[in-house]
Amino acid sequence: MLLAIDIGNTHTVIGVFERDRLIGDWRITSDTARTEDEIGIFVKSFCKNSSIDPELIVRSGISSVVPNLTPIYQKMTKKYFDIEPTIISPALNLGITILYEDPSAVGTDRLCNAVAGYTQYGGPLIIIDFGTATTYDVVSEQGEYLGGVIAPGVETSSAELHRRAAKLPKIDTVFPEKAIGRTTITSMQSGILFGAVDSVEGMVKRIGAELGKKPTVIGTGGLSAMISLQTTVIDFVVPSLVLDGVRIIVDRQK
Repeated sequence: MLLAIDIGNTHTVIGVFERDRLIGDWRITSDTARTEDEIGIFVKSFCKNSSIDPELIVRSGISSVVPNLTPIYQKMTKKYFDIEPTIISPALNLGITILYEDPSAVGTDRLCNAVAGYTQYGGPLIIIDFGTATTYDVVSEQGEYLGGVIAPGVETSSAELHRRAAKLPKIDTVFPEKAIGRTTITSMQSGILFGAVDSVEGMVKRIGAELGKKPTVIGTGGLSAMISLQTTVIDFVVPSLVLDGVRIIVDRQK
């Protein structure tokens, strides 16, 4: 079995694979105050509750966009699983060519998405990750990581509106019944949620025009399932795409 860890800005997702099948995954906050012991106890408890034997986990990979948390999770895998984890980076054999001007500037979660997406669906490909930021990663038909787009995430936009405008409340990120809001809350929900859908459709159209060929579009991240129901441009929803990429990259290093 393989322990895959995706350390994001808001949440950390931890998954266990049996060969290429994800048999358990869990989400905790990305809290830099946590110690390797606290995280180790969490992971062991998760495994126990899912009837996964931790002794069968013999490999591990970590994708991290929070540098302060990377060594904590690295220590955790050494101490609690006796494994030296593979830290995902552009220097590894990824199976794709990175055409970003500075490959080290690409978030490893985006690289994992690109690797997993291209492995499973080929190219050209757009992966839209609905997280703290909404990111678009573009892979060519030849397996070249071309770059992408970074925009504020849905929940980030909502929180920032509330923070900056004294009379705008916190809202639940759910779609209202109509675009024209009759209350402040439904007006905000319309602007943020329907605005996100329109942004996705416009960006996919713009990127597709630059590619010169219709791409396959994959949605991933926490809000991908909900947003995909409101648009026809997302072909597949794969919530575990980053974890899949971690597994594929770790396997490739063998």
